[in-house]
Amino acid sequence: MQLLKLGCFSRDDVARITGNVRTADSLLYSYKKKSYIVSIKRNLFTAIDPTTGEPVCNQYEIGSCLSTDSYISHHSAFEVHGMANQVLYDVNISSSSRFTPFDFNGHRYMYIASSFLDGVETHGRIRVTDLERTIVDTIKDFTKVSGLEELLACLSLVTYIDERKLMHYLSCYDIQFLYQKAGYILSLFPGTKISKQFLISCEKQIQKSIRYLTPETKQERATFQKRWGLYVPSNINLLVPTTQY
Repeated sequence: MQLLKLGCFSRDDVARITGNVRTADSLLYSYKKKSYIVSIKRNLFTAIDPTTGEPVCNQYEIGSCLSTDSYISHHSAFEVHGMANQVLYDVNISSSSRFTPFDFNGHRYMYIASSFLDGVETHGRIRVTDLERTIVDTIKDFTKVSGLEELLACLSLVTYIDERKLMHYLSCYDIQFLYQKAGYILSLFPGTKISKQFLISCEKQIQKSIRYLTPETKQERATFQKRWGLYVPSNINLLVPTTQY
């Protein structure tokens, strides 16, 4: 069955296989009725594995086919790389095409805006940000996705970071607050072999800006990190996992 090989497919994909739009519509209707396929969202389908009764595509493969350039990002990319503390209900998807969040098969697919495509890799049916882009994206947006504690848990599982890639993605965003957050947060993980020179490079970009690491820090007890111009939670050291690989 060609649809099993496709994994995710649209009406146009089926029309190309059958050679006729009317035949494609008839086939889709018939296969949905027989539970051979299931609708993910409007004009996007996936085949059902006859041996398990489950969709043949997992949440990361589905997220990678929501548009021509969609890819798995942020905490979901940590999951793909095997460096997530836990698998979350939300699936983080970035793309040049915005979509409305939707639920399918136990997951909610959430759109996160993307301003560039650097660092996107393809692994089989999955398009995903590489580890360094994942780190930068998640540090930038952790208050919108997994939260600070989960970010720190993920970073504790990272054993090596390519600093050249890391600095490239930081420069792609070119956001002063991101340099502050990245420099401070990564300095908490000497096990990742982040060099002093990398931290100095981040420090040079922050000038005299003073910010709060999280919105909650404004209301809670905070410690000021002078080097980074950041107010951070006073208990942040308790949030950093003690076991780093």
